[in-house]
Amino acid sequence: MLEARPRQIAYRALRRGGSSIDFVEHRLDTDPGFGALAPPDRRLAQELVFGVLRQREVLDWLIRRRTNGRPQEPALQDLLRLGLYQLFFLDRVPAHAAVNETVQLAREAGFGPKSGFVNAVLRGCDRDRALLQAELASLRATDPATAWSHPAWLVERWRQRHGDDGLRQLLNWDNTPPPTYARVNTLRTDAARLRERWVAEGVVAEPFERDWIGADLAFKLASHPPLAGLPSFQDGCFYIQDPSTLLAVRLLDPHPGERILDLCAAPGGKTSFIAQLLGNHGTVVAHDAQPGRLALLHDNCRRLGITCAEITSDSAALGLPGTLDRILVDAPCSNTGVLRRRLEARWRLKPEDLPRLQAGQLALLRRASAWLRPGGTLVHSTCSLEPEENAEVVAAFLATEPGFVLGSQRETGPLADGVDGAFAAALIRNG
Repeated sequence: MLEARPRQIAYRALRRGGSSIDFVEHRLDTDPGFGALAPPDRRLAQELVFGVLRQREVLDWLIRRRTNGRPQEPALQDLLRLGLYQLFFLDRVPAHAAVNETVQLAREAGFGPKSGFVNAVLRGCDRDRALLQAELASLRATDPATAWSHPAWLVERWRQRHGDDGLRQLLNWDNTPPPTYARVNTLRTDAARLRERWVAEGVVAEPFERDWIGADLAFKLASHPPLAGLPSFQDGCFYIQDPSTLLAVRLLDPHPGERILDLCAAPGGKTSFIAQLLGNHGTVVAHDAQPGRLALLHDNCRRLGITCAEITSDSAALGLPGTLDRILVDAPCSNTGVLRRRLEARWRLKPEDLPRLQAGQLALLRRASAWLRPGGTLVHSTCSLEPEENAEVVAAFLATEPGFVLGSQRETGPLADGVDGAFAAALIRNG
């Protein structure tokens, strides 16, 4: 059935695994059936995949309630999640369509003998929807980890730091689909000319300003056609980038003519913003330890008109110690500031990961610092909300590196700034 196609594609995407929104969108875009869907059906397929990943724990709670806690095989669990997400989180989908199409998917996926079980679970939940919704509402007070689909240990950490009100705001934030933001690429255009092109292309954009961003740089895209097909995108006039990620480059404060290292550069958002602030006058050494990630970095730099980037995975290409003017270390982290974008990161992260990540971040900073010249700036950056990865890393570095002083540090987040969580600290090497 034609109406089942977005659900079929969503189910295939869920079965392929992955984490970030970018990765999930790649899974959808590479599905041969996705591009053939009408725009409303494409949006439905995306909503189903993203929604199931965000609400996984509460959907599993519903499944446990209806199956007496019996474990289901993973493929069948995904089918039940898909049906229940439509019943409880998508008001525009009629209940009969959610049930019937999920049962049909079960048959197509080889669960013919269990299609009656799928039908019974979904119809039972639909019949008792009011009761189950009341139980879900009470879970927000008694078990917020389940109600908002977050790991219990992380919920308790945030409660202790932010209180109950702050905790609820963070959990709601993580489960709200993020807007799309664009940064104007001034190497190709300016804000006024780009907005004229967007009007002609059917893009509705609103200026987005914060004190670390400034005017005429970032825009929130309220509605738009598929971005990859826009001439303004293909011409490199803008880059899709959350405003929180601009903070680290602002603290780095690059100046034309300088030689700058972006140590963990792929896919290139911060590299391209550094090059933009340099006006292509200087050098950005864009280094990433994973060579497979460099192809996307090359593609982005080419599209955006960046000519000052040296892209490499070879540490020998960084040059002599003590010669770089500025270094950005955008360190691997827990991603707790961007859980609404890293859809499965909340389930992969464990409490014991934080000290491991902290040790790795500190090692990266110490390694990078050897390349910095006297008087240069070293920036530690994460997309984490956790102190262990942010201020504590900076304090540990300064305690063992007396040649450095703290210039400034800043944290963004949903509670204070209405943007994703990010941290950056500028460390200055004594001249």
